[in-house]
Amino acid sequence: MFQLKHKQFIPTDIDTCWKFFSSPANLKKITPDYMGFDVKNEIPLEMYEGLMIEYTVKPLLNIPMNWITEITHVKHQSYFVDEQRKGPYKIWHHEHHFKVVNGGVEMEDVLTYVLPLGFIGKIAHALLVKSKVQEIFNYRNKKVKEIFN
Repeated sequence: MFQLKHKQFIPTDIDTCWKFFSSPANLKKITPDYMGFDVKNEIPLEMYEGLMIEYTVKPLLNIPMNWITEITHVKHQSYFVDEQRKGPYKIWHHEHHFKVVNGGVEMEDVLTYVLPLGFIGKIAHALLVKSKVQEIFNYRNKKVKEIFN
């Protein structure tokens, strides 16, 4: 099992921050273009527990992949969790936490994931997946700075 933690300060109020991040429509805005992120189903303006989001992504070699995540937990303006139901990972559990701090909001991500294929998955993680996941978070960090600064 692998885990990535990431914190980012966002210079805005909790209402604005929550409204942006709890809207599935904004996922594409903070995902690298090369990922080919495309939501396939109707989505509401704000997420809720039990929401299923179906999309395609092209994480490697521009090969489209279907992915379905479920929003499993939501505490308004505090946190939400998305978990993969269908996709490339054996386990994908992504927690998004929001905390009001002096001058803005601290957003913390805790991503826990397991790749399929046992030992081969561990090699793939070391050679490619770990850096790709970090690259996606670095991109998101940059885009969030652009949007909120």
